[in-house]
Amino acid sequence: MPSAAHPLGLRCLHAHATHPQADLALELVWAQLASQGARELGATLGWCYLSDALAPGAEAIMRGLRQHLPDVAWVGAVGAGVAATGVEYLGDPALAVMLCNLPRDDFRIFHGRHPLPPARPLSLPRQGWHAHAAQVHADGQTPDLSDLLRELAERTDSGYLFGGLSAGQAHSLHLAVDPHTPDAHLTPHDPGALGLWHGGLSGVAFHPRVRLVSRVTQGCVPIGPRREITAADRHLVYELDGQPALACLMQDLGVSAPLRSSEWQHEALPKVRLTLAGVTEADENLLSHGSHFGANSRVRHLIGLDPAHQGVALSEAVVPGMQLAFCQRDAHAARQDLVRACAEIREEFDPSERPDSLPVGAIYVSCTGRGGPHFGGTHAELSVIAHALGDIPLVGFFASGEIARHHLHGYTGVLTVLGG
Repeated sequence: MPSAAHPLGLRCLHAHATHPQADLALELVWAQLASQGARELGATLGWCYLSDALAPGAEAIMRGLRQHLPDVAWVGAVGAGVAATGVEYLGDPALAVMLCNLPRDDFRIFHGRHPLPPARPLSLPRQGWHAHAAQVHADGQTPDLSDLLRELAERTDSGYLFGGLSAGQAHSLHLAVDPHTPDAHLTPHDPGALGLWHGGLSGVAFHPRVRLVSRVTQGCVPIGPRREITAADRHLVYELDGQPALACLMQDLGVSAPLRSSEWQHEALPKVRLTLAGVTEADENLLSHGSHFGANSRVRHLIGLDPAHQGVALSEAVVPGMQLAFCQRDAHAARQDLVRACAEIREEFDPSERPDSLPVGAIYVSCTGRGGPHFGGTHAELSVIAHALGDIPLVGFFASGEIARHHLHGYTGVLTVLGG
């Protein structure tokens, strides 16, 4: 299926504003977009991210956006904060919007009423439209979410997803609507008709023609070696490399007091509260780039200790053969890894290697535990990206979990750049 080139070339526009009233925040954003030529852009796809404080006004925001741009398909989510080029709004009522004139044949919106169709087996020819990768937003309270993400990844050619979990305290909304595929079962006053969804997941899938470059950046650093889980029962790890798991944890934390003594409780427990665990499947690389976690590593909380059986409980069920390294959050390591991720993306758009491809827009999903304060100052995290990638339009949000491939991450950032 050929893709019609847009006469203006592939472009993105973005705008952002803060205001406690949703309708006025939208007015400020629309004024910026209109001044950039939003009506003349021929936009087909839009991203809308709003902070939790504006979530009660999500319906008004979506009605306004669709009135201004009735032919645009939308995706987005509520976040603990929102991001734009070089700017982050954490704790402020804010709205960030990006528009793109991507050819309509190059993307498909999906949600609970319009799921992404299954991928054809690799042994069969790729006839008709098929998804190469997909951006996904989800409600973190959805049952069996990990299984849903894995199943969704299987509906794409590459198995690659990127996105995050909505982070509203009372309104875990995610947004997805395409005016060209209306649902006849939804009334005009139904939130789903406006693209507002609770529970489940939604997003946008992209055809192989669309150039996407995505990287995961970690916010934690290992404090001990990589080990293999050799004995476990669901969430409890009993042995690492054949040694008691709790003893390995105490070794990595430098705790020498006898187990269960008053000295041990005084010395160990404050350190345990600051400690997490990075895990991967048996056949994946836990560590890469020296002492940094690899893209497939998931950081999980320690949710308990079992001194009687020398066990350590994690917030993810594990099985023997998986890899594990205890870790802690580290601002310096997080900055270094973010710079590394940006540099790798920039190299993918090196004009000497790909003179026909330029970055035109970006989506960044960061953990609620990151942001400027963790990186040393207001807007510091987004400033690193802007310094590395330049002044390209970027929008995103601070999520309660980040999605890359079919994995659900924590304390990470997922940066994806759209190339023209």
